[in-house]
Amino acid sequence: MSQLTHVWVFSDNVERYAELMAGARQWGQQVFAIVTAEHIAHVTALAPNGIIVLDSSNDLQRIENYAETIVSLLNEKGNGLLLMSATRRCKALGVRLSVLLNAALVNDATSVNIDNGTVYAEHRMYGGLAFGKEKLNTPMTIITLAPGVMEPVVANPAHRCPVVNAVRVAPRHEILCLERRARSLSSVDLSKAKRVVGVGRGLVAQDDLAMVRELAAALGAEVGCSRPIAEGENWMERERYIGVSGVLLKSDLYLALGISGQIQHMVGGNGAKVIVAINKDKNAPIFSYADYGLVGDIYKVVPSLIAHLR
Repeated sequence: MSQLTHVWVFSDNVERYAELMAGARQWGQQVFAIVTAEHIAHVTALAPNGIIVLDSSNDLQRIENYAETIVSLLNEKGNGLLLMSATRRCKALGVRLSVLLNAALVNDATSVNIDNGTVYAEHRMYGGLAFGKEKLNTPMTIITLAPGVMEPVVANPAHRCPVVNAVRVAPRHEILCLERRARSLSSVDLSKAKRVVGVGRGLVAQDDLAMVRELAAALGAEVGCSRPIAEGENWMERERYIGVSGVLLKSDLYLALGISGQIQHMVGGNGAKVIVAINKDKNAPIFSYADYGLVGDIYKVVPSLIAHLR
């Protein structure tokens, strides 16, 4: 048996449903999307067999409060797979659901297959140095799918399916919002970008990002970075970090500037079709991954590239 009877999909990021549906269709005979009210139209076009609408009064900022309601939904149908996006909120929800359902959980899965009704999932281990294949032995299983693993399904606006409202089950210990503080969020999704310019420790000062952004604009590319730039220096948003615990690129081009190319970063960058590396250290590991490499100082090479591209 290469498919399960039931697969459910859920995401706090509506843009991830298209990828989740691609996997759910492959691994399940009947696919049900769990959504909040504002996402009904978007997800209906992705052709699930049915849609279950959660009470939106409990906003997605407190996603764990949906756990008991989702448990009641899954228990109605019996065994199966709950497929969620690998976001921080969905992972937090997944842990809670795993306990309540006594269900095996794998986060950041890079591949899934069904063999005779048993679910197997692969995920990266040891900072991306290896892959682990897990056999999920519980009747109900939970997987958060890494971005970029599946090719998103094409929306069909003419599709229609049953829509039912879930009966809300109050959480035993509700998470309450006591205060909200504004935070600047990036709207970029590097996993969908066709061209990406990444920058690393070779950049000396935050003000020099202007040069990188100018090059990216000339290429029609998005700007990404290595982990130290996002989480060490805090020069760029966390959403722009490329690496094993960040974004996995599927771009046509990845231009890496001043990035050494450690395995933790290249797990995120190696999915690009063409990798171009510029680094002043001729022994930098990134040159072993690059399709094209240039040994040089980015402060000399990038302005020259901008001039030529214009």
